[in-house]
Amino acid sequence: MKISIGNDHAGTSYKRLIQNKLEELGHEVTNYGTNSEESVDYPDFVHPVANDVENSRADLGVIICGSGNGANMTANKHQGVRSALCWNTEIAELARSHNNANILSIPARFVSEELAVDMLITFLNTEFEGGRHQKRIDKIPANNNCS
Repeated sequence: MKISIGNDHAGTSYKRLIQNKLEELGHEVTNYGTNSEESVDYPDFVHPVANDVENSRADLGVIICGSGNGANMTANKHQGVRSALCWNTEIAELARSHNNANILSIPARFVSEELAVDMLITFLNTEFEGGRHQKRIDKIPANNNCS
């Protein structure tokens, strides 16, 4: 799979670990950084990941910031992106199986590196169930009249 990854300063060590794991598993990784722990603005590193997923240049994305919230909100501004903020493997599994999430958002300040890798593996290995979940996903786009 092609996977894009981006992070802010809070997620640099997590990103390195996750990138290594993805490459070890044979995935092609595009790293949008940052590669430093110096303070940066997360949208600068999340928008490129979301663009890749939105435009089918990546199958999935991984984004990491301190709380995971800012990165997640940024990614979800893109059409066709379903970014899920996850803090345990159960949430990661449901995000994929029920919501067909295509970006995993990790809160680096609230989960261990070990748990982050476990969530990643769960996210990668979980298939979308389709069925009743697909009709719900079809109602997500902003241009869909849901009023």
